[in-house]
Amino acid sequence: MTEALATIIDLIRYGASRFNAAGLTFGHSYDNALDEATQLTLHALHMPHDLSPVYGQARVTEAEKEEVLSLFLRRIEERIPAAYLTGEAWFAGLSFKTDRRALVPRSPIAEMIEHGFQPWLGEREVRRALDLCTGSGCIAIAMAHYNPDWHVDAVDLSPDALALAGENKERLHAENVRLLQSDLFSHLQGEHYELIVTNPPYVTNAETDALPREYGYEPELGLRAGDDGLDLALQIMADAPLHLDRDGLLICEVGEAEKALSALLPELPLAWVEFKVGQMGIFVAECSDLVAHNARIRELADARRAQMRKAG
Repeated sequence: MTEALATIIDLIRYGASRFNAAGLTFGHSYDNALDEATQLTLHALHMPHDLSPVYGQARVTEAEKEEVLSLFLRRIEERIPAAYLTGEAWFAGLSFKTDRRALVPRSPIAEMIEHGFQPWLGEREVRRALDLCTGSGCIAIAMAHYNPDWHVDAVDLSPDALALAGENKERLHAENVRLLQSDLFSHLQGEHYELIVTNPPYVTNAETDALPREYGYEPELGLRAGDDGLDLALQIMADAPLHLDRDGLLICEVGEAEKALSALLPELPLAWVEFKVGQMGIFVAECSDLVAHNARIRELADARRAQMRKAG
């Protein structure tokens, strides 16, 4: 059946067809079968991820075809995300090493980084920035790459994730990034920032339990966040004013938990970011607003902590 596959474009078309027929789930860097088939094919052929389409008719050898088809088979039978099969994910125009120690980089915050966090930052001068729940380090390292005069702290609870972030720091020569292990802000006493960016876990318990097999390869620590997905986000919002300058900003991704957060804190003025594809569950909050509503935010956060202690 595969004897007719002679060119790069043949393999890509075949892979996409097989992926769709197998009912694979996409969402780890790529959101469709064609893009995943393209990246797996080019990876197996040791070609750049952005290879010009003019090479699509280039013929492949039998050995090369076997390498590509082997990757396709693993993607279908084992349901491993393509980024874990290639060991690489692109974020904000940069290549990151990726493996099962952290989530695959895919946050729309990349778009904000590439646009200098404008118009949100305005004329604010940033000297120190924090990426909380850094995972692979993609947000912190991308911020540091595009803003070489910033000093960026990358914080995570997981030592495995921080080890991967360290490898990405070295890979991308991000000398202005400092890696720190901390359970949210617990080990950041006395640290202050003009900008805090965070992509914490925000998947509800029910959604986590029902996730497709592909997501089972990612650490659950980076996904599960309680019954409404806000267990960590509320803690971050409660404690962020202690680490933000007076006119500082908190940028936080909560995904589908946006509706739950708006319902819990309807009086809190949050700016929900519009991306090229629309809203993606990311808000910008002024430190002054977080301070003004801190009593209510902390009440909600403390209630979550008590529930978590009782459950754990």
